[in-house]
Amino acid sequence: MQAMAQSFDVCIRGAGIVGRTLALLLARERLRVALVATPPAPDAARDVRAYALNTSSRQLLASLRVWPDPVHATALRHMEVFGDEGGSVHFDAGAQSVDALGWIVDVPALENRLVEAVRYQPLVEVVERPVDAPLTAICEGRASSTRSEFGVEFDVTPYPQHALATRLVCEKPHGQVARQWFSADGILALLPLDGPEGHTVAVVWSTAPEAAQQWKDAAPTDFTTRLQELSQHALGTLELQGPRLTWPLQQAVARRWSGVQPGNPAASWVLAGDAAHNVHPLAGQGLNLGLADVQALARILQERDAWRSTGDSKLLRRYERERKAGLAPMGLAMDGLQQLFSRPEAPLQALRNWGMQAFERSGPLKDWMARQAMGL
Repeated sequence: MQAMAQSFDVCIRGAGIVGRTLALLLARERLRVALVATPPAPDAARDVRAYALNTSSRQLLASLRVWPDPVHATALRHMEVFGDEGGSVHFDAGAQSVDALGWIVDVPALENRLVEAVRYQPLVEVVERPVDAPLTAICEGRASSTRSEFGVEFDVTPYPQHALATRLVCEKPHGQVARQWFSADGILALLPLDGPEGHTVAVVWSTAPEAAQQWKDAAPTDFTTRLQELSQHALGTLELQGPRLTWPLQQAVARRWSGVQPGNPAASWVLAGDAAHNVHPLAGQGLNLGLADVQALARILQERDAWRSTGDSKLLRRYERERKAGLAPMGLAMDGLQQLFSRPEAPLQALRNWGMQAFERSGPLKDWMARQAMGL
């Protein structure tokens, strides 16, 4: 039976990784949370996604006791990025004096940990429909219906690419290395899974929409043969292990991240995660940005004066300013790299490969960029 609406401090719409993390953070601050969750479709395809999470995200999730075990959160010891004409960049955890550059986390494993944690958190109630609360946090992802319902404009710039994701079993062990290739066929990333000795990788291939559809429907052996070529046979023979999923890529940002609910001036709303912003997956920062959103929101609500409501517009504007400032450099960098590597002109091809070689030798600049990406 659903509890009385007025008993909640925050209603969270969206029960994915970002929404459930926010629910646990707010409950830790003794706030009462309604989490709106819809049952998964009975015919939903197996989730083959994996996320690259940085040190800041790991610390946040570990503090909530939802960090997956090492088999489902593979530490990255190295990262190798290859251009289309010999340019390359390499990152090494040892050179940065850290145990890992980041972690490749199996999405279903993390989601299961979050579901269990929410189940045993008495201040979080999972509900089927939205309830009244001073604050509604919208964590529904990039296709958020509530964002549209509240009249929030979402500025979308489509990329001429779709992502194709799946899982592969490799002849050679991945060695805890994340590998990425930029080529005329798009951007191919092979991300290590199943722990230090694993032979499994998650694939994220950003390529032209027609190519994504072609390779999604291709015979498994044709598909894996093409990936072996694009990956320069770095991991030997590849075998398809899961379904192939595709989705369009875009850069997007909401014009407003907070406001007053239409028809209910006593209640406010706020956006977090992909409902607020989307970036290209080439640097694997999407979920890191979303988790940084909810960490900032929870901190600002926790620090509020006792007399302020969770829906206080001054607090929400502070959150919006802070997170928009944090998003801007990452969004510009991802968009710039995507644009640079999507152009086929020979002068640009030479420029970007020269740039990769110069960056590889840049010393302090390379170290600074590495630590930014690691969330340090």
